[in-house]
Amino acid sequence: MKAIGNIHLIWRKGKGSRRFSVGIIKRNATEGIRFHYNQAEVVEAQRFGFTAYEGFPDFSKVYSENVIEIFGQRIVKTERNDISNFLDFWLIDRKYINDKYYMLAYTQGLLPTDNYEFLADFKPVQSLSFVTEVTGLSKIQVASKCLKMDSTLHYELESDNPYDNLAVKVFTEDKYLGHIKKIHSRVFYGAKKTLNISVHNIEKNGVLKRVFVKVTL
Repeated sequence: MKAIGNIHLIWRKGKGSRRFSVGIIKRNATEGIRFHYNQAEVVEAQRFGFTAYEGFPDFSKVYSENVIEIFGQRIVKTERNDISNFLDFWLIDRKYINDKYYMLAYTQGLLPTDNYEFLADFKPVQSLSFVTEVTGLSKIQVASKCLKMDSTLHYELESDNPYDNLAVKVFTEDKYLGHIKKIHSRVFYGAKKTLNISVHNIEKNGVLKRVFVKVTL
């Protein structure tokens, strides 16, 4: 899949906290799938309580064995009764359903029990389409009536952001919502054409709790 670059192992202390890219998973034809920690981000994340990911205890080592087998344990089992809905939600191309690297990149390896997610550095290739999430909603408390399913959103590059010089702000017609997730935002800087953002799923309770968006080129 030409659309998928490296996958970043992201950790944060909790909801609303800053995301740290503590490690990078790489795949190539000659070396297979490898993993190493991002030393600078690890040092910062440790200040907030980060410890090594289970199975990868050495911060200085480049891991080349069982990498995707360990991280792949986060991928949803295809035997689930609702697997079709799950695959549709994440825009999964069925022919790659057994490709763990692809599945980890597109589904983000999200679990309700920890603070990790796996964010791919997507490339602006033709027909690119993936799901990401608007961050920062808990800080601004946006009324749920301000957004509807399938609504088109607008974006603005924010290269002067102090935490991420590849940040992307997201708006409705007249209201700031938040940012595109760290790492996922990079594709907006590499694209020669404007990307399209539409509301894919909303979780709300008077205010917007989570907003998933579909990004297409």
